[in-house]
Amino acid sequence: MNNSLFGESGVQLTLLLILIPILAGLVIAVIRTYGTYKDLQIRRELQDIHNKIKELTPEEVEQYKRREKELEYRIPENELSGNLPVMDQKGIITNINTVEEIRAIPHKNSEVKDAVVTPQLGKLVLYFLGFSVLWLIIATTVGEYLGIKFVAPDADHVSWLSFGRLRPVHTNMVFWGWASFAMVGFAYYVIPRVSNVDLFSIKLGWATFYLMNAAVLLGTISLMAGINNAGGEYREYIWPFMTLFALGIGILLYNLLMTIARRTTQEIYVSNWYIVAAVIYVIVILLVGYLPFWQHGLGETIVQGYYMHQGVGMWFMFLNLGLMYYFLPLQLNKPIYSYSLGILAFWTQILFYTLIGSHHFIFSAIPWWMQTVAIVASVGMVIPVVAGTTNFLLTFNGSWYKLKNSYTLPFYLIGILFYFSGSLQGTVEAFRFTNLIWHFTDFTVAHSHMTMYGIITFMLWAFTYTLVPRLTGKEPPKFWVGIHFWLALVGVLIYITSLMIGSTEKGLLWMAKKPFIESVVIMAPYWLWRAVGGTMMWISHLIFAYNFYKMVSKKPEIVIPRTPKEILKAKKQLQNTEFIPTK
Repeated sequence: MNNSLFGESGVQLTLLLILIPILAGLVIAVIRTYGTYKDLQIRRELQDIHNKIKELTPEEVEQYKRREKELEYRIPENELSGNLPVMDQKGIITNINTVEEIRAIPHKNSEVKDAVVTPQLGKLVLYFLGFSVLWLIIATTVGEYLGIKFVAPDADHVSWLSFGRLRPVHTNMVFWGWASFAMVGFAYYVIPRVSNVDLFSIKLGWATFYLMNAAVLLGTISLMAGINNAGGEYREYIWPFMTLFALGIGILLYNLLMTIARRTTQEIYVSNWYIVAAVIYVIVILLVGYLPFWQHGLGETIVQGYYMHQGVGMWFMFLNLGLMYYFLPLQLNKPIYSYSLGILAFWTQILFYTLIGSHHFIFSAIPWWMQTVAIVASVGMVIPVVAGTTNFLLTFNGSWYKLKNSYTLPFYLIGILFYFSGSLQGTVEAFRFTNLIWHFTDFTVAHSHMTMYGIITFMLWAFTYTLVPRLTGKEPPKFWVGIHFWLALVGVLIYITSLMIGSTEKGLLWMAKKPFIESVVIMAPYWLWRAVGGTMMWISHLIFAYNFYKMVSKKPEIVIPRTPKEILKAKKQLQNTEFIPTK
């Protein structure tokens, strides 16, 4: 059985794809370690030089001063040409004062406020991001408790805290709270920027904010009280509360479209394509998922597959890709590698992703042709995924050296690599043999964290660390950003790897028709490792919340002057305030 398992191409590809983010993390760790080693070498060299400087004789000091004056000498600009007027009789120099290309990417400057954004828009964006952080902390605290329950199922006996109620609280709050709030906040920033106009209506932006918050808050309370839609995964909120969310998204769509309609740029940048399409799709998804007309028999199952997968791929993934096409060039201070690859990925994702929902129900009562279409479309997803990944990585080309000293770019890189590996792992999981092993096991949970966490969450963190300092003029503590990155990356790798290994063993036991309780017993150590990885992820979220607070806090920082420049500046300030005349 084991020989036939590892001989399957689907299993082999899955192992290969899991290794990609692991190897990337190791490479980043080696680069950082080497950088630390080089820094120590430089410090030792500097100490040696300082010792030599202390022992310089007066004659040697005089020689250095004389040489310094010699090096400071500059040839006068008219040394060679004299005082003759500048002329271009042959017409060799032309158009030296014009720039032909379109410069859509603003100059990177993370240490001062973004003067282009109005205070009203900046406040709106920061509130969306702030509440997204709040929902992330609450949602993953619930998730942490659920992970503990796998190890200690008798932790409580309160109905509101039962696993069946808290699990949808966790998933829906991550979906509609953390990720959706962050994406909408970023969309309200990106659309006006690339359109070169102000947001159409700040008031409508706040309406979206309040409606989305009301939906998440009321939906969470109702789920804990045992009131749910009972219509499938990720649509447990009852329809009145999801109507509030849909109204907020409808207002968002109108606000964005009116902003784009008033643009001063000739073309519509690719980010706008993705963002607006994602907003349109989530409205369609909610209508399909909640209207009752086709929710009968197998129709309900097919709708569930459509709703669940389109929510991930055409709302979260699509909108995040649009944000990536803006923020990655902004962070690297260079244009996206290929506009054409972005458009190719856009249309092929619309073509293939909208057909793959039924690959969650292979070997079910759903028509065989529909299952086959879903598998073929899953393979077709290789096109947009490879096109997008290639585009992002080639945008990195020539800027890889920036990874060494950047606290933001590692989040981008890991998000891109998870986009490639997680998406293609989903393609492989759609194959009939791999689906036979892994479906209905914890492997699906591992895959969802590989995508929603490895792709969506890492990208949103990257965008947050890129944008918020530009809005507030304050950067996060770099040390804690590094701790956040490594805890999150190592934690999610432990989480998904343990569940994938355990789920494979569980699936093989089921295929061998062993008693179900054996699969429960065999998962116990893997659930423990799931809790360990989940705890690391949860701690990283608390650190992220602290970093966000440091970026938005209005409390002035106390800086102790240590360098000569800082000491002289402090002395000047003290002199200006020491003798203030008073009446």
